[in-house]
Amino acid sequence: MKKTIVLALTLAFLNACVSPKVYKELEDKYVDLKKENRSLQEENDELSKLKNAAKNELSKLQKDYADTVANRDRLQKDYNATKSSLDNLKASYDALEANSSSAIAANTKKNRELLAQLEAKEQALIIENERLETLKKQLEDRSQRVAELESVIAAKDAAMTNLKNAISKALTDFEGKGLTIEQRNGKVYVSMENKLLFKSGSWAVGTEGRKAVKQLGSVLGENPDIAVLIEGHTDNAPFKGSGQLSGNWDLSTKRATAIVKILQENSNINADNLTAAGRGEFAPIASNETSEGKAKNRRIEVILTPKLDEISKILNDI
Repeated sequence: MKKTIVLALTLAFLNACVSPKVYKELEDKYVDLKKENRSLQEENDELSKLKNAAKNELSKLQKDYADTVANRDRLQKDYNATKSSLDNLKASYDALEANSSSAIAANTKKNRELLAQLEAKEQALIIENERLETLKKQLEDRSQRVAELESVIAAKDAAMTNLKNAISKALTDFEGKGLTIEQRNGKVYVSMENKLLFKSGSWAVGTEGRKAVKQLGSVLGENPDIAVLIEGHTDNAPFKGSGQLSGNWDLSTKRATAIVKILQENSNINADNLTAAGRGEFAPIASNETSEGKAKNRRIEVILTPKLDEISKILNDI
């Protein structure tokens, strides 16, 4: 209920401060962000489950293949032993043929029984060989799919590593000024503390901050297959600035939108790849009990995510 009241007040305030079109765009962007964030998380979880399932299936096929080879070898050994018995019986038959009609009759019956057994074992061996070939083909196909999936994932990770390195190189002048870059979970996170970007209570980007955002945009403009999410964050201190904003959530959203505008104006980034969101004080990375922790929590995070269309296609084929 509290969230609903805050949202209603926020929407009412935004209606009063910005044009309906701008408000609608921000509202749509925020909704899209929530959907995209949830979708990316679910897709990442699903990809991990599918990859594990594929590996488990591969292990099962490998075991099945090994068991079938062992069974085939056992049948082959059994077949060879039966054939040897038949050969020995034929030799005995030849030796006894002139001496005992009763022995000949018994040997003939035994001979027929052994021939029937031999034929049955040959048929079983043929069936096992056919099954072995089928399993071998399935194993090869599944192994190829898993290898393709691992290759694509590795390529995506390598591309994100290269992107992280390019960003680090472009923003080297801002090291030690509240900027950090890290790669985790297949994504690149660029975090800029507010001391680099904004004055207290303001969403206007300063000269140094604008320079950093422009240099970041120059790298992102060369990577059209990367989704760019800009998140604004605050500490837990209540907002006491301009009456244009109702609280930290509004402030964080304004700051995220300010970064998006600079990226749009000064780079070749496709606008469809950009999303701005404000998270207020609700995603801290440090304790708000100290001034140092508060400073770390007051930040802009640029989250870069690769597109996963190729991985999804391979998973659908497995």
